[in-house]
Amino acid sequence: MQARIIGTGSYAPDKVLTNDDLSERIDTSDEWIRTRTGISERHIAAEGEQTSDMAAEAARRALEMAGKTAADLDLIIVGTISGDMPMPSCAAFVQAKLGATAPAFDVSAACAGSIYGLSIAEQFIKTGAAKCALVIGVELLSRILDWEDRNTCVLFGDAAGAMLLGPETRPDRGILSSHLHTDGKLTDILKIPGGGSINPVTHQMVDDRLQYVKMNGREVYKVAVRSLTNVVKEALQANDLTAEQVDHVVPHQANIRIVDTVLERLKIPREKAILNIDRFGNTSSASVPITLDEGVRTGRIKDGDLVAMMAIGAGMSWGGALVRW
Repeated sequence: MQARIIGTGSYAPDKVLTNDDLSERIDTSDEWIRTRTGISERHIAAEGEQTSDMAAEAARRALEMAGKTAADLDLIIVGTISGDMPMPSCAAFVQAKLGATAPAFDVSAACAGSIYGLSIAEQFIKTGAAKCALVIGVELLSRILDWEDRNTCVLFGDAAGAMLLGPETRPDRGILSSHLHTDGKLTDILKIPGGGSINPVTHQMVDDRLQYVKMNGREVYKVAVRSLTNVVKEALQANDLTAEQVDHVVPHQANIRIVDTVLERLKIPREKAILNIDRFGNTSSASVPITLDEGVRTGRIKDGDLVAMMAIGAGMSWGGALVRW
């Protein structure tokens, strides 16, 4: 039994924040951001809009595509680091908003959250423990960014993406394999240092601005390029396939320089990559599923196409998957 993606959905808030808008708030420019990241604009959640609101909307669209309802769900997995609150899980709020009864839980792998969720759901489908599994990647990062730090606040946006999985009996279709990795020695290069047991919530913690995303961009770049290249090679080797046979790459849209370097090392032409970083920025765990949804809904991804997916996030945690559509 294979697991197959039978529906996709995505959601982005209406409000768009351009690079020019940012240049009015911090010392930056449209040219500085675009040339270094490939980002022109990003979406920002409305006041009162919650992470679970975005996740539920993306999920509804995936269910609709697959011709399923919330009652069909056997499992709900949400990849996020910016849920409605630290406890309970964002997935619990999503379950209630969908009107589902399936067990629901979060996965914390930052930008790799949707790939981790996909791999977990794949195992449930393959073993028969679930017949319909919902995987959501969602982030409302605009509320955990330091808007005085131009090295991080220009990169991220708010959005949600969803993938609905079901069984597939053809061995040459569906998720061919998924591959997950973590290197905990690298926790210091991308983190939110405040709010946990190391730096609990205090006035001093807030004054020190430790509740916001902190990143060593240079180190993240090096780890991302190496790790993403290797995980795609690992997936191809596991399935006796070559890079030339890949029809589409659905990459985590973190930085266009990272994507371009990985593609170059894999010897995959850029035209095979589905890119939307210019319009969404880095939406973390939502990045892969919203990009996949765009590829499906525009008709770019067709039946029988070989799709390579990859993402890396804090931890550092990364993963990849090969899918025969």
